[in-house]
Amino acid sequence: MSQYSLCAEDNLESVYLSSIEPFWQNIVQQGSFAGIDKVEIAYVVALHSHPIGSIVIASGRIESAIKYKELIYDLYQNGYSVFIHDHRGQGVSGRMLDNPHTGYVLSFNDYVDDLKQFIDEIVTPKSQHKPNLLCHSMGGAIGALTVLRYPELFHKVAFSAPMFGIRPALPSWFANLLLELHAILHSKESYFWGQKNYDSLPFSANELTHSEVRYKIFRQEYQHATRVQLGGVSGHWLKVAGEAMNEIELNVERFPISALVIQAGADHVVDNNRQTRVVAKMRHAKLQVIEGAKHELLAEQDKFRVPCLTAILDFFKE
Repeated sequence: MSQYSLCAEDNLESVYLSSIEPFWQNIVQQGSFAGIDKVEIAYVVALHSHPIGSIVIASGRIESAIKYKELIYDLYQNGYSVFIHDHRGQGVSGRMLDNPHTGYVLSFNDYVDDLKQFIDEIVTPKSQHKPNLLCHSMGGAIGALTVLRYPELFHKVAFSAPMFGIRPALPSWFANLLLELHAILHSKESYFWGQKNYDSLPFSANELTHSEVRYKIFRQEYQHATRVQLGGVSGHWLKVAGEAMNEIELNVERFPISALVIQAGADHVVDNNRQTRVVAKMRHAKLQVIEGAKHELLAEQDKFRVPCLTAILDFFKE
């Protein structure tokens, strides 16, 4: 149980139809702005009539605001105005390649610049409070870089399974060798070996969540809104992601604001060992491990999601 108003798995499908979808139609506002290099950046906002604060969500790779409908609804029900944009190259934001399924960004600096512009042009004019930042996965890397670059931008930051390292499938020296070889043999717009277009895996094969109902809703949203579908990553994305994660670790000792890092104990996506190492260098950070949880802490079973969100909401209220 939690002292906060949070959706529950046992009636989520009915609540999604009776409450979350009407909320999305009647309360949530959608818009866009021209980001770096004129790439269109889509966003949604849910402005509370009597907000106790503002929360900006920095989402993970392949994600779109529609994947966060339940979370946005929950945060709003607990008194927050909520802001989220789709990163360039995913969601309904502009894609930069001929194949819209290929995960690509020229530099993680572009993600950072888009987020800064989102805060300056959309969030700040619509907020009564300095916003808190809630990051998931890749959004954790983007959020950390943004806080390091603009230390006055946010009040606090909460990280859900942040991408401070990608779980290694191979020894790092061999993975780096493959990246170098791929860059020689292929253009930076090409999929890395083994990557492909969007594929809706069955629940039994997913590594993201134990929650079958939340996984089902996520896939249904992406099946209905085919424009948001995204496949695997390019070799160039892997290269610049590695550079971004190295930059974070090199500079994290000067991380300037209070941070809460929630680690998924059974994460098979990000590297928890490196995550723990990075967090240990942060001066104002607390690490909380949710044992047994998979990567998608914000869309996990209630027994994992409720303590995660309770910790985040407690942290933002302190």
